[in-house]
Amino acid sequence: MSGSQQPAQQLRRNLSGRHIQMIGLGGAIGTGLFLGSAGVIKAAGPAAILGYAFAGLIAFLMMRQLGEMLVDEPVSGSLSHFSGKYCGRFFGFLAGWNYAAMYLLVGMAELTALGKYVHYWFPDIPLWMSATGFFLLINILNTLNVRVFGEVEFAFSLVKVVAIVLMIGFGVYLLTTDSVPGASVNNLWAHGGFMPYGISGIVLALPFIMFAFGGLEMVGFAAGETENPRQTIPRAVNQVLFRIAVFYIGVLLVMLSLIPWNSLVDALNSGGDAYSASPFVKILSLIGSTHAADILNFVVLTAALSVYNGVVYCSTRQLHSLAQQGSAPTKLLKLNKHGIPVNAQFVTAIITVVAVGLNFLYPNGTLELLMALAVAITVINWVLTSLTHLKFKQARRAAQPQGFPAPFSPLSNYLCIASVLGILLTMAFIPAVQISVMILPVWLLGLYLAYRKIPGQRRHKDAQAQTP
Repeated sequence: MSGSQQPAQQLRRNLSGRHIQMIGLGGAIGTGLFLGSAGVIKAAGPAAILGYAFAGLIAFLMMRQLGEMLVDEPVSGSLSHFSGKYCGRFFGFLAGWNYAAMYLLVGMAELTALGKYVHYWFPDIPLWMSATGFFLLINILNTLNVRVFGEVEFAFSLVKVVAIVLMIGFGVYLLTTDSVPGASVNNLWAHGGFMPYGISGIVLALPFIMFAFGGLEMVGFAAGETENPRQTIPRAVNQVLFRIAVFYIGVLLVMLSLIPWNSLVDALNSGGDAYSASPFVKILSLIGSTHAADILNFVVLTAALSVYNGVVYCSTRQLHSLAQQGSAPTKLLKLNKHGIPVNAQFVTAIITVVAVGLNFLYPNGTLELLMALAVAITVINWVLTSLTHLKFKQARRAAQPQGFPAPFSPLSNYLCIASVLGILLTMAFIPAVQISVMILPVWLLGLYLAYRKIPGQRRHKDAQAQTP
């Protein structure tokens, strides 16, 4: 890393309130809902709805805590900036590189998945070719004016939102017209009860539920490039609870009312096609929709493109923010004529190419291991969010009251910290993800050793305030 800090180059505030609203909407909807909800239903049955409600409340409280800090100081890089400023230099370093690593891992996974989605329709096209095409498309778009990113994400998010609304509307129509024999809200409790596996089923499902909400932080990364952030950010954050209630709880209430949940699980376990893991495809198939897989393939393809588009944006801004804080090479501060951190984007692109290439060459277990680590990294940053907000409140106690105070703080902070640490403990007993808990100390030690290598004059307790 360079030993001297260059003046921070300024990002441009070209994202409108419309963009932020849809980025917030799209951040709550991804493959974690369309495909990942299958594992949640298998673990908890209809009580998956309670799991999403609890996790959604925790996610909302954490977003309000982050939102209060962003309204006070709307910066790109969000958590790493605030953690460094209020908790100490190392915590900003930790949060920043945690997010950078997580987004790179997620980007690798989504590119790999995109190749498989295209392969479903066009089996003669090699997976690497599809992944390369999407990689080039999204990265080229992200080098243009940030408003282009906003418009692309607006379009992707619109497709996801419309898909969920149509699913809910179609499900309500089927329920109210007796079009499907046996369809009734009684299916939510008539087959072994609403909580067939008790509280333990919900607890075991929580790690997978919480990970599905990981995209909510995109609003924080966009703060440094948002017009009128003190007006648009509160609106976007306040909609988190509504989005989760409608898009997760609403769609699951309707879909699990259409058929018995245990019949759905049997169908999921017996399926052998690429979309056998999707509860929505199975439900539509079981009620006679022959084009369910094609419909969902388009929606999930769009969702994966949206996630990768957001990943490129967020990882680029995170590296730029780390360079501003002195925790990454100052060359990553460079902006192109459109105000885009091109060097930071180039670094993320190179790492993604290498990672995707390794995954295609060595597919057995590589992706699963890295994504398990991404889950644990996400949990650490959620804890840091609530801790940083506590320090923020202490530091700002003598100042004027903030315009967007987090509700029930500090009790909500302690609830979030306890809940997230409980989820991390639960992960240690789940075979699919326990490896992430085991290697997490190694990851944290590696980050600490990397931090210690930063020249001493750039290591100080509190990060310099960097306002765009």
